[in-house]
Amino acid sequence: MFIHNINPVLLDLGFLQVRYYGLVYFLGFLFIYFYMSSRVKKGMIKGMDKDKLEVFMLYLLAGVILGARIFTFIFYSPGVLLSNPLELFMVWHGGMSFHGGLIGAIIAILLFSRKYKIRFYSLADLMALPAFFFLALGRIANFINGELPGTRSDAPWCVVFPGFDGCRHPYQLYAAAKDFFLTGALYFVSKTWKLKEGLLFWYFVLLYNSTRFFLDFLRDPAGEAILLGISTGQYLSLAFTVIAVYFIYKLKAKK
Repeated sequence: MFIHNINPVLLDLGFLQVRYYGLVYFLGFLFIYFYMSSRVKKGMIKGMDKDKLEVFMLYLLAGVILGARIFTFIFYSPGVLLSNPLELFMVWHGGMSFHGGLIGAIIAILLFSRKYKIRFYSLADLMALPAFFFLALGRIANFINGELPGTRSDAPWCVVFPGFDGCRHPYQLYAAAKDFFLTGALYFVSKTWKLKEGLLFWYFVLLYNSTRFFLDFLRDPAGEAILLGISTGQYLSLAFTVIAVYFIYKLKAKK
């Protein structure tokens, strides 16, 4: 048994707090910028240059943050947004939905690709591996924050989280291990098989959501709506799994 007493603040400057969770987001977007910049320099993204890349990052940042926040309030805390609409922009209060961030990213990439005549999948495929890796780091940050705990457990490695009764599964660490493994698996597939453009992105969506659906049975729903024993997050994961299967089928069938 582990008693959770980890400080979620990495650096406290008084007027500014640097938290592990926020640091993951910052490093994630920074990595994507330099990752794509190296490919732009090599001419690997047709129609993209340094100036367009900077615009793309603004699109992506706005899409992910707004999408994640809007989904959080629509599906998990609708009353909060109705009582205080400005809460949407108070990201330091927490509440970031993966599915909303994914939808926001897809919309951002679509808008950018149409405006600048750059293929959607040439950009989306580049997002897959970094997204998987930083999602894993994000789950570790969730553990440091003491949020999203698992269901009650008497396993020797169970954790007592502040504000939650009993000893619980460290769901966040399970999810991180899963995502690290799948990042490696997807990287291996991308290097071993010659994939059609777009497949890498949809494999990422499929693998993340299908495995999360099952793993979330060990997650405390903590206020989520439960229908037939399945939480809101699981229904969203199931929906995205079906969508991914559809697009993978369409891409593979396309000659």
